[in-house]
Amino acid sequence: MGKGGGCVPSKKKKPSSLATTGDDHGTEYEDAVNAPLPIEDEQTTATTGTTTPAITTTATTAIPPPLKIFVVFYSMYGHVESLARRMKKGVEGVEGVEARLYRVPETLSEEVVEQMKAPGKDTEVPEITAGELAEADGFLFGFPTRYGCMAAQMKAFFDSTGQLWKEQKLAGKPAGFFVSTGTQGGGQETTAWTAITQLVHHGMLFVPIGYTFGAGMFKMDSIRGGSPYGAGVFAGDGSREATETELALAEHQGNYMATIVKRLAQP
Repeated sequence: MGKGGGCVPSKKKKPSSLATTGDDHGTEYEDAVNAPLPIEDEQTTATTGTTTPAITTTATTAIPPPLKIFVVFYSMYGHVESLARRMKKGVEGVEGVEARLYRVPETLSEEVVEQMKAPGKDTEVPEITAGELAEADGFLFGFPTRYGCMAAQMKAFFDSTGQLWKEQKLAGKPAGFFVSTGTQGGGQETTAWTAITQLVHHGMLFVPIGYTFGAGMFKMDSIRGGSPYGAGVFAGDGSREATETELALAEHQGNYMATIVKRLAQP
């Protein structure tokens, strides 16, 4: 022990693991490993006078999954399907909302469908089961008319939702309709109107488009399907295709429904 040294080790003495010979690199390394730990507030070290900047933490906000609107339809000759595809485009024009196309199962035999000269179904559009409806945040149901009411294929699908009704899995979810009729007086309004009963028993919310399409709802210079209940197309004898006005109304309905679903999902 040196005079006055007591048992206090020299501050200049390096730990054996950091000892070096002939240079001062050990001192630099020692300063580095002994540097003060960064904390949230700025701190000045006593030995060097340097300032350690505060750590800036950026809160990461989880991006919620997109809201889902199921566009569920039955289409024998493709008229309703053409509206459904434009509705999908309209839905996906709203940020944070996506559309999924589904068709309901066919109830007619293949032989009958062939005799009716119906085109083949697009295999890229899957058939939906009743249980899958619970996954959606909103719906757009499309179907042709049969004497002013929905086609039997769509009615059979609704009839298969008994378990969802029992458990009230669809209660409070918004839904709209779009239709196809053979003539101008064939049920553009009544087909949607009579379908509302399906929503009522599930406790669902019927969302009509009203006159939100603006001037397009008042045009009289051409034949146009659709009504305040929802988009529509006139099929005639089956050879008439949907006009651009009818398709634009369908796209508007998809966009409008997506806006409503998004608004209802907000806390």
